[in-house]
Amino acid sequence: MKQLVSVVIPIYNEQDGLARFYLKLNQALGRLGKYRFELIFVNDGSQDDSAEVIRRLAAKDRRVRLLQLVRNFGKEIATTAGLHYAAGEAIILIDADGQHPVSLLPKMLKKWQNGARLVIGVRRDRLPAGRLFKGMLPRLFYRLLGRSSDAAIVPGSTDFRLLDKSVKRVFSKLKERRRMTRGLIDWLGFTPEYIAFTPAARLSGKPSYSGAKRLKLALDGFVSLSLAPLYFAAWAGLVITGGSALAILLLLIEQTLLGDPWQLKVGLAGFAVLLVLLLAGLLLVSQGILAAYLAHIHTETQNRPLYVIDSANSIRLNQRKRNEAATAGGTEA
Repeated sequence: MKQLVSVVIPIYNEQDGLARFYLKLNQALGRLGKYRFELIFVNDGSQDDSAEVIRRLAAKDRRVRLLQLVRNFGKEIATTAGLHYAAGEAIILIDADGQHPVSLLPKMLKKWQNGARLVIGVRRDRLPAGRLFKGMLPRLFYRLLGRSSDAAIVPGSTDFRLLDKSVKRVFSKLKERRRMTRGLIDWLGFTPEYIAFTPAARLSGKPSYSGAKRLKLALDGFVSLSLAPLYFAAWAGLVITGGSALAILLLLIEQTLLGDPWQLKVGLAGFAVLLVLLLAGLLLVSQGILAAYLAHIHTETQNRPLYVIDSANSIRLNQRKRNEAATAGGTEA
């Protein structure tokens, strides 16, 4: 029997480009006749007619499945839900906006057949001069995250990737609710292989992933995968405290023992202000970092389900995977 490959596609307000994306994907899969496929569209609470477009596709193609979330849980949770419900020997994650090249699917599957359990698409952009700084920020973030955590994260790595079922099985045991999916997959430690790609233009519309969402994802990723901010606060405390103590000592010597040769004219009030400002800044930074970790602890102890599936409006849910998804942290309405 042919091996089953699951293709997980999280979507949010992609109605205008969905049909074209499906055509491109279907053409690419048509050249891979040695496999069977299931196409799991995870509708993350779209406000447009994305679900209706998928229903029309499902009426013509029995490989199409619709996983309908009752509201917008965010891309990371939508991707997680798709992984939980995937039944394939291999699972491919791909966005529906057309930027991930479906032409690379044969190469991904070939690497998997050759023994790779994790194949990661690495983005290689040639940004115009006006966007160079914007493009450098994500790469800098991934470099910092990779060096400050146990996850081997390559700058430019994306959600466009293939997971063997063994990787998916271990991933499904992770219970974090505020998560960066790609970071957690990398944290598992499976040896990856990489495929470089240049993203294509979006099929339609503008990205729904705003700067605020990207910032939240970055913060969640750092807090989830790295303890470096906590250690940074401790080291910053030592540096600031030591620096302020040294500055006060030098000023005392300059003012009292040497008779103010530099004409600084710093009185006791100046010393007090300097000390208070340094200590207040240190306290605020430390409290902000601790608050981020406490927020994660609060979220984890609430023990809420990761997501809620609208089973009445979903299509062709695999019963065995429904049970596994419930065990992994999801629930159905």
